[in-house]
Amino acid sequence: MTSTESPLSETGLAAASSQPSAVAGTPAVVSDQPAAASGWRRFTLDWLLHRPPLHVALAYLAVLALAEILTTLIDARVGLVMNSIVLFVLLLHTALAWETPLHRLLVTLAFAPLIRLLSLSLPLAEFPRVYWYFITSVPLFVAAFLVARLLDFSLDGLGINLRALPVQGLVALTGLAFGFLEYKILQPDPLAPAFTWQALLVPALILLFSTGFLEELIFRGLMQSTALEVLGRFGLVYVALIFAVLHIGYKSVVDVVFVFAVGFFFGWVVWKTRSIVGVTLAHGLTNIMLFLVMPFLAATAT
Repeated sequence: MTSTESPLSETGLAAASSQPSAVAGTPAVVSDQPAAASGWRRFTLDWLLHRPPLHVALAYLAVLALAEILTTLIDARVGLVMNSIVLFVLLLHTALAWETPLHRLLVTLAFAPLIRLLSLSLPLAEFPRVYWYFITSVPLFVAAFLVARLLDFSLDGLGINLRALPVQGLVALTGLAFGFLEYKILQPDPLAPAFTWQALLVPALILLFSTGFLEELIFRGLMQSTALEVLGRFGLVYVALIFAVLHIGYKSVVDVVFVFAVGFFFGWVVWKTRSIVGVTLAHGLTNIMLFLVMPFLAATAT
């Protein structure tokens, strides 16, 4: 027997012909399975298309949090599978809800599982850790560009403008304090081999553009804009929660709370100024302080 053989073999045909045929007038037995399947499809479509947007958004937040917890505490492969499923469902949901405003939030929410999938699946082990951020940022920049085009965002609509420059400068300086505080929480090893400008320049530029600019473009430029459209002002809180959930991998509850607070502050600044310039610089400086400056200063102090 080969795999290409029909399931209805000669043995099967003989067995079928030996069974008693239905007697005329005897009611046929109707299976409940098609009806059950149809009912499940109706329930699924009803949930995807007719639930209040807040309920849908909170459900995805819960699933993303669960995926991060499983990735961190159980097995990265479990997280890989779960994030793949979440990404597929989000894209399917986006297509089904395309005629409603909800689709704009759903397509930007897809960045959350996509970020984790890239970080888990790309072959990064052969590269210095700081280059991981650059490598994963390339497909994410492409995805952000495509989503911005799909949702008809202008540069100004994404917050890429020079509004309120003095305020943006002050916001940027908060990154120094945020980086100092987060170092006290996490105390990571440095991402550069030495505390010299030659050793720090490229890593600093990577952190500025591949974390600061990219993450603010995604979370505040795209995701927060669509969340405010769909969820109102709660969108500020919601995106800060998504941002914090993606930091569960650092295995610090204090850091998750800290990142939520910083994310909410960044979101509030963007909401007020309609620009991501200040928060981009603040985010980049936070990571530069966290990974490049404070580890060396702390080692010198001891």
